[in-house]
Formats: sequence, structure tokens, C-alpha cells
Amino acid sequence: MVEVSVTILAWCVIAWIAYRLYNRQSDKPKIWKVLVVMLVGLFSFSFNTEIFGTVMRIPILPLGVWVLYAYFRKKNEEWQTYRPFAWFGFAANFILLIFSLLAVPIFQVMYPGSEPSTYLSNIDDASIIPIHPGVKHQEMDKENALASILDFTEEPMHSTDWYYGANLGEDSTNTQEKFPYQLIGAIPKWGSGLISVVYIEEDGKGLLISTPKEQHYFRLKDSLIEGGN
Repeated sequence: MVEVSVTILAWCVIAWIAYRLYNRQSDKPKIWKVLVVMLVGLFSFSFNTEIFGTVMRIPILPLGVWVLYAYFRKKNEEWQTYRPFAWFGFAANFILLIFSLLAVPIFQVMYPGSEPSTYLSNIDDASIIPIHPGVKHQEMDKENALASILDFTEEPMHSTDWYYGANLGEDSTNTQEKFPYQLIGAIPKWGSGLISVVYIEEDGKGLLISTPKEQHYFRLKDSLIEGGN
């Protein structure tokens, strides 16, 4: 939602600047040609890099401008008319980049990754399922679950200790799994688009929330498992 809104805003800014640029021309070129020139000018050689955990497209070479220059090479007067729009098409890449950078902190403020409620905003249809053969089925304490999710502390993960702390043997039912349950059916905050897998500790008070980009480990004051407090 944030990325879409910011992208729309960026294109509105681009359209406004293009409109101002067009009005400054003494000889008004054809609008459809201006749009084509800007779209071609937008084409560039670029590379992708990760900034603040988000992949950004960094434009380097104005390939579209070079193509247009080659096309208008024998039409110098016409090139002088359309050149500002060609270069603005290339500059539009940087406007999109700036707005993409602005979207990152906005998203983090609206959907803080350090709060379990970001991933578990709606738990009306959520349920707990066992993912380890050594544990029994448990019911979720839906009456107090939301309050439990809001009363938490984020703690550091000790993945190595958890792994070696498990009693790994041939009989999987005797393995001491740190997170033997999974929470399914929970809905993240509206507009976040977050996809996560939520694992629950045996006491129902520990949550390991895993997303494609990161993991968070939370300890709740009260258990999500019915009768687990």
C-alpha cells in the first residue's frame, strides 16, 4: 500500500514538472511526441543495489537519450525542441528513486517489524497447529490472545543454541523442538502486504516470526495456548 501510494505520488510529481516544462516552450511540440520522447528517455542502463533492506534501481547511463539523439541527429532544430523532455525522462528515474527511498521509513513507521501486532493484526480465524510429532494439539486462547500479543518484549535469537539444545535422535518424537507449534490464519496489518510464518514455543509465550527478509523473536507475558498461563 505504501509503495503503491508513493509511486503514484512520484508519477504525479513527474507529470507536474513535465507540464511546467511544456508550458515554458515557446513553440509547443505535439503532446504525444513529448510523451514518447519522455518514455524513451526514461530507458537507462542501471544496476540494482540494496538500500535499507530494499532493492533499489540506480540509473547510470542515459541510453534512451542517446537513442533519441541518434534519431534526431539530422534534425537539429527538432532535437533542440525535444531534448529537454528526453533528459527529463532520464531525470524521472531519480525522482522515482527518491520517492522509493522515502517509502522505506514511512513503511517502517506504519508497519514496525519490532511489534508482533504488525504480523498478527487480525487473529479471529487464527489457530494453533502442532508441527512436531512429540506434542499434542492445543487450542488458542482467543479471548486473551490480542492482549497477550500487545504485551511483549523482543529478545535476541540464539539459533545455534536452539539447534544444539534440541535432543536430535533417530526417534523424532523425542526431539526437543524449540517451536513445536505454528500459528495459521492470522492476518497482518491492512496494506502491509507482509508474508510471514509464525512459530510458537511449547509454553505458548514465545513467538518466532519469520519473513522473507528477517526474523523476530518475541516473548509474551501471557500464553497464547488455552490454559497455558
